[in-house]
Amino acid sequence: MTKRAVVYARYSTEHQRAASIADQVEVCRRYIDRSGWTLTKCYDDAAISGASRHRPGYLSLLADAEAGKFDVLVCEAVDRLGRNLADVAGLYDQLTFARVEIHAVAVGHLTQMHIGIMGTMAQMSLSDTRDKVRRAQLGRARAGRTPAGHAFGYDIVLPAPGAKEAGERRINEAEAEIVRRILQSYADGLSPRHIAHALNEEGVPGPGGRPWCDTTIRGQVGRGTGLLNNTVYRDELCWDRCSYVKNPKTGKKTARVNPVERWERTPVPELRIVDDALWARVKDRQKEARQARPGTTAQPGQPNHRQKFLLSGLLTCGSCGGGYTIIGADRYGCAATRSKGTSGNGTCRNRTTITKQAIETRVLGGLKERMLAPDLVAAFVAEFAAECARLDRDRAGEDVKLNKERAVVERSLKGIMAAIEGGAWNEILRDRLTELETRRTQIDRDLAATVAPSPVTLHPNAAGLYAARVGELEAALNEPDLIEEAIRGIRSLVKQIVLTPDPDAPNKLSVDLHGDLALILSLASGGIGRLAKSGDAPSRNAKPPRTVGLGSQLSMVAGIRFELMTFRL
Repeated sequence: MTKRAVVYARYSTEHQRAASIADQVEVCRRYIDRSGWTLTKCYDDAAISGASRHRPGYLSLLADAEAGKFDVLVCEAVDRLGRNLADVAGLYDQLTFARVEIHAVAVGHLTQMHIGIMGTMAQMSLSDTRDKVRRAQLGRARAGRTPAGHAFGYDIVLPAPGAKEAGERRINEAEAEIVRRILQSYADGLSPRHIAHALNEEGVPGPGGRPWCDTTIRGQVGRGTGLLNNTVYRDELCWDRCSYVKNPKTGKKTARVNPVERWERTPVPELRIVDDALWARVKDRQKEARQARPGTTAQPGQPNHRQKFLLSGLLTCGSCGGGYTIIGADRYGCAATRSKGTSGNGTCRNRTTITKQAIETRVLGGLKERMLAPDLVAAFVAEFAAECARLDRDRAGEDVKLNKERAVVERSLKGIMAAIEGGAWNEILRDRLTELETRRTQIDRDLAATVAPSPVTLHPNAAGLYAARVGELEAALNEPDLIEEAIRGIRSLVKQIVLTPDPDAPNKLSVDLHGDLALILSLASGGIGRLAKSGDAPSRNAKPPRTVGLGSQLSMVAGIRFELMTFRL
């Protein structure tokens, strides 16, 4: 059979040519044609660094490799796959296990030696580039030019034709006036939230033309972010306050404040926007706010420790898509509302609020009464059965393929044994014998591992059992030693709750509950264990909770059509 080949292409930043992807694909396609393979798919990641494996195209490639969708991966060079040696080595191990070859256009078939040497060189090249970028930024900072992005209140001055240096800035008088207004308002006692609200009400565009947010103004004192902490406004450029370290597990950058002695400070009197007196008043008010809330970063008017509620993080505004958050002792409101006195920044006109007790009562009632309708269960089971049948057919086809390959391996082994019995023996025969025996063992393991999904069987009174279990969870909310477990159980059934102002009923909200039907059926079928107090003796007939049970199986097989179901409460 002709080998199925795929291509992976990548370039690092938005400053590079977008055509780089097409160029890489073309050279890889020619390599595939010369090798006599069939190109089946191209994966790419545009403007994404190779320092992290958390790339959409890269992750899609891995998933398809595990599914056996191709035989050869072709890239322009090893550094296109990644610039982290551990990631590249891990990719090599995963693809080798999946029986996928890796080829680079300039090298050919990559072996462990290539991965080790070239992966190390790619990582060293990344470190060298990082050091050079940092050195260039340091030079700009020491010269009083912007090391990277420019702050609100300034314009970038384009360098003259042929000039190598960049980063010059000049004051934007219109934005500078807004900066002075913000700092003056804060010094006079207004909170960043109210300042952002007022600016949005007036239609004043924020940085990048976006609406104003209180965090844009407030920022973080230690990191020097936010308008209140940007020392350029009072004639000092402060650079290298923070280091950004990428978390190897998530691929996301984490900011870490550097020691003060590492900060680079450069006077820039030509960029001064506010005088020393106003700057001092701003700093004094920030200090007073911190002293009033020792050991916390909460803002004025907010509690030091936010209470966790049953539905926190699940409520969404149907008007703007923002979150519904606690805005009082026990009342939820849109976080982006225009109503003064809330946590909003003036970007949503939905002022309708709802008490914590009212929304929890509606949601718990909906979970018990609406989320396991007989017609819905019947449709789900039918879909699940059809999907199981399809998987059975695929499994049978895979078994046939493996059995055919095993027969070929057996014939080859018999031929080698016949040659050995005839007196032939050399290193090539020995290696081939070992390779065939290893492959036969792997085929036997694959055949033993292909297990068909279990059929779906639901209790005749599934809806009643489910309602009773939700009732148990609801009752457990009043038990101090069970409340955390009960909250987790209820929240696992709900994916999202959308609250939208009812046009036919002023000051009322329509509530759309999005639930995970697979987990709901799992609860009805005993997939979630009974809540037990710490002092209860274990029941002799009790079944332990399933960590990977019916719920996960249903979610996997039924697909997106039934993963989320929506009901109007």
